Amino acid sequence: MTLLRPGPLAVTLAALVAVFLMMPLIAVIPVSFTPTRYLSVPSGEWSLRHYEALIENPAWAQGAWLSIRIGVVASVVATTLALLFSLGMWMLQPRFAGLLMGLALLPMVAPPVVSALTLYFFLTTLSKVNGFVAYDTWAGVALAHAVMIAPFAVVLISVALAQVDRRIDLAARSMGAVLATRILRVILPNIRFGVLTALFLTFVLSWEEIGVTLFITSVNAVTLPRLMWMGLRDNIDPAIAAISVVLIVIVVAVILAKTVIQRRQTRM
Repeated sequence: MTLLRPGPLAVTLAALVAVFLMMPLIAVIPVSFTPTRYLSVPSGEWSLRHYEALIENPAWAQGAWLSIRIGVVASVVATTLALLFSLGMWMLQPRFAGLLMGLALLPMVAPPVVSALTLYFFLTTLSKVNGFVAYDTWAGVALAHAVMIAPFAVVLISVALAQVDRRIDLAARSMGAVLATRILRVILPNIRFGVLTALFLTFVLSWEEIGVTLFITSVNAVTLPRLMWMGLRDNIDPAIAAISVVLIVIVVAVILAKTVIQRRQTRM
């Protein structure tokens, strides 16, 4: 079989486009090594003081750990709810399926300010009856993030279910399989990639969420994006550039690891 490979011109154009898109990320790297206390490109002298500040200041580690915890909980809750909703839509095919799907996707299309205000009033109301899932708590932030990111999981899982042949579910049902068996042994194995993709995407969306977080947090639940926003608003701390470089390195490492694993699987 003959493999079609891109020509030199196509490779050159792709490389130029990639460099153009990566320029804002590349520009952050030298700024993170500035010896000054403000954002600037180092002229001659380079310093690691801002990377040392990330280690010495416990607020950065606490913000990162809080963002990870919120992201994991929010992504699991959002993906679980999206999976149940999508399975119900796929199996039951209700009469008002379009209306139900529109309601499920409403947080995706609504203005972020409207969603943030709604969640703010909702969490402040919950604060009157409990202190766990409430305003300015990590559980309250996780719940708000789950509401905002669930529509993305619904889209991914619904697309995965649309590619599943309904006859395999009917065959399992005709052979006496109960609902739980049909879902766990027939349907889920066929959409596992969509579910995992939804889980990963929702975690990333929760990790970088800042708009809603600003409305529903104050001083207790300070996530990493909020901490970075506070640094930019108050004194433009160059440590923000340093943490940005760390996040870029982590993302690049994950992408490279995924590429290597995929190549090994292809060869095998």
